[in-house]
Amino acid sequence: MKQFVVLLVAMSTLTCFAQRPGESKHHKSLKADMSVEQLATLQTKKLTLALDLSKSQQEKVMEISMEEVGFRKAKREERKTKKESGEWKRPTTDERFEMENALLDHLIAHHQKMKEVLDEEQYETWKKLKLRKAMNGKKRMQKEGRRG
Repeated sequence: MKQFVVLLVAMSTLTCFAQRPGESKHHKSLKADMSVEQLATLQTKKLTLALDLSKSQQEKVMEISMEEVGFRKAKREERKTKKESGEWKRPTTDERFEMENALLDHLIAHHQKMKEVLDEEQYETWKKLKLRKAMNGKKRMQKEGRRG
């Protein structure tokens, strides 16, 4: 009986440690393989459904989405190549400040572009959608034990 209990504890321990930590389902999403145009189209159509955009608004939002998706993909590829080549290192506080400052400037410009395209009500709804999406991402990162 003791041997059975020891064997059961050993098996359950091995089973728990056999799971690969850090491998999450959303990490390897299908969107990473999509082109800039495909991602911008999906984003524009989602906003069209949520905000009831006119045809001219859809075209302008498509242009803005293409810029945003291109910017994000370029940054992601830059980080990926730095990590693969081994030249990536933890940024200093000054470098972090500069990166955060540049990101905030970019977001302010993005918000201004969207404010020009959308009317008051659509813009407020869009801001609420962005805030909800950001909060969901933060909760997911906290749940997975990453930053946030």
